[in-house]
Amino acid sequence: MATWNSRGLRGSALEELVNRTNEKYEQSHLALVQKIPTPITPVKMDKGSHQITLAYFEQQSTVDYIGLAQGIPICFDAKECSTDRFPLDNIHEHQVYFMEEFERQDGISFVLIQFTNRQIMYYLTFRQLMIFWRRMKDGGRKSFRFEELDMSYEIKPKPGILIPYLDYIQLDLDRREKTDE
Repeated sequence: MATWNSRGLRGSALEELVNRTNEKYEQSHLALVQKIPTPITPVKMDKGSHQITLAYFEQQSTVDYIGLAQGIPICFDAKECSTDRFPLDNIHEHQVYFMEEFERQDGISFVLIQFTNRQIMYYLTFRQLMIFWRRMKDGGRKSFRFEELDMSYEIKPKPGILIPYLDYIQLDLDRREKTDE
């Protein structure tokens, strides 16, 4: 059983950016995306602040976000990375399985990665994730390097939208169509 503590707050700034982007997309009627909470069982609480200081995860989570964008089912996870090497153990096997099954149902799965050391937000396609994942499963690197990424998926902010990931879903879809022809 996994334990939760203050490490669970890592990525909360990224989560806030994604949540604000999702609110903007919903207000514009472009997408309806919800944060999926991870159920926890509190074990220890700070009596003064009533904050949970120790808890157990009740079950494995799937992904951070799930919803619809222009009628297309989407699911994604949001991760932070402070170096140029992204450890694949930051993504769990059950999450990859969920994203793979989601894709089989004609959904779009991806990972948003904030490379904090470079101040770069990146849209990692599910296809690219699977290349890195299979390489690891075949005994290769347990991470991927920033230099291995296709920089056309670097997310550039737009006025009023902090993380305009819908533009990169479109790019992802366009490239899928070209490879399917």
